[in-house]
Amino acid sequence: MLKGLKRSAKGARVPHEKATAGMATVKMPVPQHVVIPMQMHIGAPAQPVVKKGDTVMVGTLIGQAGGFISADIHSSVSGTVLDVAPMRMVNGTVCKAVAIKADGHQTLDPACTPPVVTDKDSLLVAIRACGLVGLGGAGFPTAVKLAANTIDTLVINAAECEPYLTTDTREMLECSDTILSGIDAVMKYCDIPNCIIGIERNKPECIDLMFSLTRDMPGVSVKPLPMRYPQGAEKTLIETCTGREVPQTAPNGKGGIPADCGCVVMNVTSVSTLGKYLKTGIPLVTKRITVDGDAIAKPGNLEAPIGALYRDVIEACGGIKPDVELGKIIFGGPMMGGAAPSADFPVLKQNNGLLLLSRKAAALPEAEPCIRCGRCIQACPMGLEPVVIAENFKNRDFDALQARCIDLCVACGSCTYVCPAKRPVSQTMALAKAWYLKEKNGKAGK
Repeated sequence: MLKGLKRSAKGARVPHEKATAGMATVKMPVPQHVVIPMQMHIGAPAQPVVKKGDTVMVGTLIGQAGGFISADIHSSVSGTVLDVAPMRMVNGTVCKAVAIKADGHQTLDPACTPPVVTDKDSLLVAIRACGLVGLGGAGFPTAVKLAANTIDTLVINAAECEPYLTTDTREMLECSDTILSGIDAVMKYCDIPNCIIGIERNKPECIDLMFSLTRDMPGVSVKPLPMRYPQGAEKTLIETCTGREVPQTAPNGKGGIPADCGCVVMNVTSVSTLGKYLKTGIPLVTKRITVDGDAIAKPGNLEAPIGALYRDVIEACGGIKPDVELGKIIFGGPMMGGAAPSADFPVLKQNNGLLLLSRKAAALPEAEPCIRCGRCIQACPMGLEPVVIAENFKNRDFDALQARCIDLCVACGSCTYVCPAKRPVSQTMALAKAWYLKEKNGKAGK
């Protein structure tokens, strides 16, 4: 695998569409109510610790981590709990959620005080109390990432390679002080000597700013990245920044992770959120999201309470243009995001964007037969062979899928983007990976 070009030279040249990069973050008006799911992270869902009728404030703990790989969840508004009940998430899964009627006052919980951090253990306790997860989209609990003791390099993911999204750009331009204080805390208390901030070259103002601010920070450097999607994919980013490769299999026989090559990756907004929490004691209760697309009246970057419904976010941005028929709502970016069936879903911790596309822009071209051109193979940053994997999946050939390393697919969408036949290549890869992992887990349980 990967005997030719490096991962950083693969992928696709997607249009950047960063029209909101120069738009400062605007605080969204407090909505009348929020719906906060207990599953906004990889791992076990949080367990609700409030009940109907309880009074909550901004920062009040409403969901306690359900295990080691889990995360605390806090109220983003002050008000009264309307209900605690199961809800169907935008991805189709079901989890419990806490609905809160806001009182409009946004009273801060007195328990929100800056944590006392003196060593790695107390830093991890603080990170768990913050409810911090990967804010680049994956939602992996940050405290679990930083628990490893094999790390010598902290890689800050400021690539923001998805088209349209500019939330990380605004974080760097507006909150550089907390980015640096967060980096300093992680390096100091986790005993990590090196830090590399990776920024795609289409953000020259961010690169210049970070270069100037980190010039005198020992061990910290800034790495301009190629303008080729998906530079922000974890394994691609590590290879581009450090020259190291995350192994497919770890020494324990499980899938390789960045810690197996001495790295840990944190999104730039995640490390900034840590810096803010160490300073203020206010946990993760808001999320900056880019609202864009040809159907929205006023595109921009909005700071929304976690749990705010898409429809309230849309209204805060002027609503849908009167002369446009809404065709699709996409949460996240156009490459890795998903389509929402309605605007009645809430903003989650790991949401970075909300794209409102007209029916014309959302129309998909009709798929044609595969011409076996191999472009999907050339584009895959993981060196996979989607056209071959599709045949293996069609035949439900477990051994062939294992040999083709289907479990390495990162669902970046590059294969679909470059396909001249406009086939749903990435979607087929996702189905193949899901089937393979289900079969693999079934074999392991026997």
